[in-house]
Amino acid sequence: MTESRRTDSGSRPDATESRRPGTAGAGRHAAGAPEESAEERVVIRDKRKMKVPDGKHTKSTEADADETAARSGAEAQPDAPAGDVVEEPAASPLGAELESLRTELDERTRDLQRVTAEYANYRKRVERDRALVGEQATGNVLAALLPVLDDLDRARDHGDLVGPFGTVADQLTTALSKFGLTPFGSKGDLFDPNRHEAVAHLTSAEVTEPTCVDVMRRGYLLGERLLRPALVAVADPE
Repeated sequence: MTESRRTDSGSRPDATESRRPGTAGAGRHAAGAPEESAEERVVIRDKRKMKVPDGKHTKSTEADADETAARSGAEAQPDAPAGDVVEEPAASPLGAELESLRTELDERTRDLQRVTAEYANYRKRVERDRALVGEQATGNVLAALLPVLDDLDRARDHGDLVGPFGTVADQLTTALSKFGLTPFGSKGDLFDPNRHEAVAHLTSAEVTEPTCVDVMRRGYLLGERLLRPALVAVADPE
């Protein structure tokens, strides 16, 4: 009995030893696993395309990854230095000469404009002076003829201005009127101190304001200028 137990107990180690080789093999496999994982690297790429509502397909995940990496690389690049200034080439002699000619041209243009304006003012002034001198000369001639016209008026009032003599008188009056000579002054005109010279005053119930009741000598205008005032008798209201 004792031997059999020893045999049994001695057989147990064998059974234990029969199980250990498996364990040892598992340990060997476990020890060799890192080498295999280091040799075999698994890379998973997703090349599926996603469909968007408009019916088109988006880019693959790999393409998105590449594009993202490219953008990151571009952003990582340093910006160009902003302190670099491009130096302009020095002005050439031709450019300096051109600028000088432009400046001189502007000065000559201003001089020409000033001379043109001065000449225009001078021409207007000469024309005005010429017209004034001509009007004064005409006025002097007509003023010398006014006594002749006064005699013609008196002859007309007495009835002597008839026949050929009357015709000549009318022609003379018409010719003088072409030079701008205009007679004024008649009975019944309102008294105007700027155009009439009163030589007599009287009162009358027939007038409501100063009125010319008699004309001793007619007055004359040369255009708008008073050549001679009229001599009149003035009646004031009572």
